[in-house]
Amino acid sequence: MVQTIVTPRNVNFEMTVILPSEYIGKKVRVFFFVDDEVSTINAAIAPSKKPSDFFGTMSEEEGKKMHEYIIHSRNEWERDI
Repeated sequence: MVQTIVTPRNVNFEMTVILPSEYIGKKVRVFFFVDDEVSTINAAIAPSKKPSDFFGTMSEEEGKKMHEYIIHSRNEWERDI
C-alpha cells in the first residue's frame, strides 16, 4: 500500500505518483477524503465498546458452548493446514 497526505493550495491539483513495480498491470484504487470527515463518520458509525458492555448478553452455558465451538473450529483449521 502506498499512502501520502497532501494539503492542496487550490482546486486545480496535479500529483505525480511513483508506484511499486508489482502494481503494474493491476487495478489500483485512488480516492481522496478529508481527515476530519473520516473521523466524524467513524465516530458516528462505530462507537467504541468495552468488553464489559457485553456482560450478561448470554448465559454462562451459551458462553461455554461458544468457547467449545471456537476451540473445535481452530483445531479443524490447524489440521487442514
